[in-house]
Amino acid sequence: MEKITEESSHYDHLEQKSVLQLLTDINAEDQTVALAVAKTIPQLERLVTQVLARMQRGGRLFYIGAGTSGRLGVLDASELPPTYGVPPTLVNGIIAGGDTALRHAVEHAEDDGAQGWANLQAEGIGPDDSVIGIAASGTTPYVVGALSQCRAHGILTACITSNPGSPMAAVADIAVEMIVGPEYVTGSSRMKSGTGQKMILNMISTALMVRLGRVDGNRMVNMQLTNDKLVDRGTRMLVDALHLDYDTARRMLLAHGSVEKALHFAAHPSTNNNKR
Repeated sequence: MEKITEESSHYDHLEQKSVLQLLTDINAEDQTVALAVAKTIPQLERLVTQVLARMQRGGRLFYIGAGTSGRLGVLDASELPPTYGVPPTLVNGIIAGGDTALRHAVEHAEDDGAQGWANLQAEGIGPDDSVIGIAASGTTPYVVGALSQCRAHGILTACITSNPGSPMAAVADIAVEMIVGPEYVTGSSRMKSGTGQKMILNMISTALMVRLGRVDGNRMVNMQLTNDKLVDRGTRMLVDALHLDYDTARRMLLAHGSVEKALHFAAHPSTNNNKR
């Protein structure tokens, strides 16, 4: 298949450009990414709705990819527990070559069409789970093989790709085809494709967390209090919501362990006392 992601850049003689020209050109290309992502919203709505229904039955979400795509999946999954207080097993990132591949290229890991499914089986993949394959090219054997097996086993499959009509899309129940065009440096899909993938993953996971009740108003009320910045943020949430002074709000937050629990206690003090 012809790959848009491998087409020649619209720019040439990059080595002759000034730093200002390079930065300006890259920024101009990046501004087209959000528009490409916007066109995928109908597919993303279907995807989030179906993943949400499975999560409400106890299912999990898996991102699977190689290289930059795999790293972005791991990044999104790893940020959700501290941000929203969900179990680390709810959303999982799997990358070809394992954790070593997060920092170093693992030769030919993405070429193994059977390993992706094996990695998912090791996680106890089941019918209520959902799997999203991420590959700019849409042809990565590691991802295509995994999605193909998932679909054969009745597991919801989706993909995020920058090429239309790819083999990965053919084995996905929902294909999110984000067409950002040729990269500024020919074939360097860590650029616009990677930026678009990050945007889409943000949209998917944030929408899921909101619909799962992990946000109150616009606040991350279940975030883990793992550093001073987050304790301060949580304290200020309580100051705003309960009209407390800062020190009282901070003591209350630390006593209950999360903004949500502190707010629940404030709203139902007699109920909480009865439980003791």
